[in-house]
Amino acid sequence: MMTGKTTGILVLALGAMVPSVTLAEQLRFPATLNTSGVPGVIEMPSSASLEDGQLSVTTAHFGNISRNTLTFQISDRMSGSFRYSATRDWPNNGVNTYYDRSFDLRYRLLDETNWRPSLTIGLQDFVGTGLNSAEYLVASKHFGDRVRVSGGIGWGRLGSYNSFSNPLGLDDRPTDFEPTGGTFNFDRWFHGPAALFGGVEWQATDRLRLMAEYSSDGYIEEVGRGLIERKSPLNFGASYQIRPSVDLGLFYLYGSEAAVRFNVLLNPKNPAMGSGNESAPLPVNPAARAAAMSWPAQQSLPSEVTSQIVEAAKPVFEASELELEALHIGDRTATVRFRNPGYMVESQAFGRVARIMTHLMPQRITTFRLVPVDQGMELSALEINRADLEAAEHAPDGGESLYSRVNFYDPATTGLEDGVIAEGLYPRLNWGITPYVNAVLFGLENPLLADVGLRLSGSVDIAPGLSLNGSVTQLVIGNGDDEGDIETTSLPVVRTDRSLYAANNSPAIERLTLDYVFRPGRNFYGRFSAGYLESMFGGVSTELLWKPVGSRLAFGAEINHVMKRDYDQQFGFQDYDTTTAFLSGYYRFDNGYHAQLDVGRYLAGDIGATLSLDREFANGWRVGAFVTRTDASYEEFGDGSFDKGIRVTIPLGALTGQATRDTSAFALRPFNRDGGARLNVQGRLYERVREYHNPEVAESWGRFLR
Repeated sequence: MMTGKTTGILVLALGAMVPSVTLAEQLRFPATLNTSGVPGVIEMPSSASLEDGQLSVTTAHFGNISRNTLTFQISDRMSGSFRYSATRDWPNNGVNTYYDRSFDLRYRLLDETNWRPSLTIGLQDFVGTGLNSAEYLVASKHFGDRVRVSGGIGWGRLGSYNSFSNPLGLDDRPTDFEPTGGTFNFDRWFHGPAALFGGVEWQATDRLRLMAEYSSDGYIEEVGRGLIERKSPLNFGASYQIRPSVDLGLFYLYGSEAAVRFNVLLNPKNPAMGSGNESAPLPVNPAARAAAMSWPAQQSLPSEVTSQIVEAAKPVFEASELELEALHIGDRTATVRFRNPGYMVESQAFGRVARIMTHLMPQRITTFRLVPVDQGMELSALEINRADLEAAEHAPDGGESLYSRVNFYDPATTGLEDGVIAEGLYPRLNWGITPYVNAVLFGLENPLLADVGLRLSGSVDIAPGLSLNGSVTQLVIGNGDDEGDIETTSLPVVRTDRSLYAANNSPAIERLTLDYVFRPGRNFYGRFSAGYLESMFGGVSTELLWKPVGSRLAFGAEINHVMKRDYDQQFGFQDYDTTTAFLSGYYRFDNGYHAQLDVGRYLAGDIGATLSLDREFANGWRVGAFVTRTDASYEEFGDGSFDKGIRVTIPLGALTGQATRDTSAFALRPFNRDGGARLNVQGRLYERVREYHNPEVAESWGRFLR
């Protein structure tokens, strides 16, 4: 048997075989993802990090154990992971497979230098049942541009083989499982016996990597149940890069088990379609060549003439994936209200509109005022000097210099009272039929519940700010109603009976609301919605948001009174009504980080708060996490103890390269319970408004001239 001391000597000896090199060479050696889906060797962690913003999906299988992990490199130093593991022939809750959900956090404490290794601290399954909980400190060092050596000390699972007394003096560690899971295992962190682990990776070719490691995971429970056989602490394997973003690993574990690991990497900073293949913008038309001859000589145009200009301009906007809503032409300034149905990056929409205006406006118009609107509600105003726009188009630093000259302000006073609204906008019907997928992942008894069907959605724009919106769904195939028995607690059932709604095979009214958005004053935005607000609740919802155009900070308030809908999702209601209310604070940090705190009363009547932290990239990708704690006890909440999860929003335009604002969003949560449940209202104000404010527009300004 190899002792911890022997392991340390082996790791040092392997590292001494090759010379040290500079950091520039070391950075050419990317991280390997281990069978737990985090940077590591084979089973053990390493101190390496993924590229900032990297998103990875890993699946690994050996013996009776399967692991599926989503890992996100939150920042250059910190990463987080959500893992769903399945251990077969381990009876639990009447099912022959034990399903476990867990979260990891890692932080790189020290960077590698020519003489010092990098050092990372990690928490594995730090909030859960404790089955896979572990903590570790691990160091990694590159030797040449082909070899990386890692070694560390672990606790919990990673301190369960060939262990020794805790060097921190924290020898007592609970060994029982948390019955409901989901709790922070503070009393386990860095407690109990410790053990050493280590490994080496060799980049044999540009695609092939060979690895060997000494594992400190004793697999005590699994060996005791006869699920795997552990004959040796040594693991060996190879990893082959099929494509730059796809990797396959084959391993031989513990002298008895064959393993396979497959992972896909994706960095939202580098979309699959690069910069996009949308149509080229119109060139800026200098004022000296503008079509002034077709304009009347008088400075003030009759409204009927402006109406003719608006109708002529509509197809020009439509060709650029935009919609012209209204136009006002003054002596020196032209103000245009527009909708942006096409561009995920709002600064690009501003730039396209500005270019169009150079073709439409005569020489005497020296200033363009651009006002984006959403359902008739003005969101911001961007004022651009025409001469500055012309000068910026071909200047090396044109975009940067132009931004320093534009005026960005609140749109409450845009001078459009006498503007001409484009014909055909009000009233107007919009509709479409699309497929839908409703999925519930990582359940107690089933890892995947999904319904697939068709959705007929439509809206009627009645007047500026006023619209009728709805959707009807028809299930085609699925198993969403196969969730098993509803676990009852003392909380009212508001979400745990979702399988009863999924059992409806008839056409279902998913949503049908009358919505009104408005501007109650400078820096303020309002929304009122009434009807069938979502698939499970209907009623009234009202919201008020304070958000200055140039502020990182925003505050909101929302009040809803709702009733629970019948399971057939037609027009009836059940005998349950409630009022929810929230005060919300929003803050936009640098580098795309968004924080949100909601405090109030939830659907089940529990009172508490939800904290969310998301990172958004310039192309619209968004990855974040959320956690909710209310006055509902862990026992009242049930499995999971409290609501938490990871959410991802994927802009379809970043995948296809086409100009579109459509997105696909999903949330990964261990359990979706009644505690901490909130109403799913579409069109909440902050997400509608902040995209056309700073610093969002400022940070994406590079696409203004695209």
